[in-house]
Amino acid sequence: MGDLLKGKVAVVTGSGQGIGRAIAIELARQGAKVVTNNRKPGGTQGPGMLTEKMINSMDPAQKEWVLKQYQNFAGDAESTAKAIKEEGGEATAFYADIADFEAAKALIEKAVTTYGSIDILVNVAGTFGFSPIEKMSWEMWDKVTAVKPGGYFNTIRSALPYMIEKKWGRIINCTSRAFWGDVIKHAEYCAANAGVVGLTRAVAIEMYEHGITCNAFSPFARTRAAVDLEKYDTVVEDGNKALLNADFAIPFEATPDPENLAPFICYLASEHAANISGTIFELAGNSISMYSEPRITKTVFKEGGRWTVEEIAEKAPFMLFRDYEGLSRYFKK
Repeated sequence: MGDLLKGKVAVVTGSGQGIGRAIAIELARQGAKVVTNNRKPGGTQGPGMLTEKMINSMDPAQKEWVLKQYQNFAGDAESTAKAIKEEGGEATAFYADIADFEAAKALIEKAVTTYGSIDILVNVAGTFGFSPIEKMSWEMWDKVTAVKPGGYFNTIRSALPYMIEKKWGRIINCTSRAFWGDVIKHAEYCAANAGVVGLTRAVAIEMYEHGITCNAFSPFARTRAAVDLEKYDTVVEDGNKALLNADFAIPFEATPDPENLAPFICYLASEHAANISGTIFELAGNSISMYSEPRITKTVFKEGGRWTVEEIAEKAPFMLFRDYEGLSRYFKK
């Protein structure tokens, strides 16, 4: 076990499986005491976005592959804590749906009462759905946004008083490149992750004077969600497909293992990253990318009063929209 995070206490939401599990285990390897978390014992099992009916409609080979992958990604907070302990680390499991404010508060309190502190909070919990926006149900929208950014607010709100008192803290939130909009039809997920980006930057700015950092990462990694996306469009009608175009599909086999991104999260959680805050990163395999600060790229200004519509129509194509691509990059043939 390393000592990069020795003496620190971490909470990792959504750490029963996949990305969260990999991060929790690596934090423990670096010396942190970890509270693992997911909603309920057993975690997500069986059908997800691929319903039982969809799975049963597949040919035997496809069905076998999906069920095998589901099994590969099985796990919960207890199994992750067990894996940490087997490696000689310290961990305890706590089941809570962070979309519930009181449950999220209890999760943070578990870290404090068990290990005496909360120093590192990594929010990975999340859910998703596939639906064209014009067919999306309120239930899908609410379910996804209740966790991101809602649940992330809940855990951050509960952890901050302890971090402020110590004048030290690391908050790391999982977002998605979908915060820009996406080639997958899941507007609720895009909005949820845009909310995570806004929340991350707001927390970073407010907490700067307290020595607390807040960053976000967009992962590209092999998860249970990647299993659903791999097969979803093969079992639904054209009007309900998840991808805008099949050309955007990325083969499951090309998706990196989630363990690859865990070391950078540990770096952000360490003293090395004391001056890094309010930043959005993209992590994919052995690639670490950093998004630029939002900035205005072009401005047009009129002296002596407001623009008329006619003036805008005349000037904007040349002064404001020259070289403008907009969304065309998604639809080029």
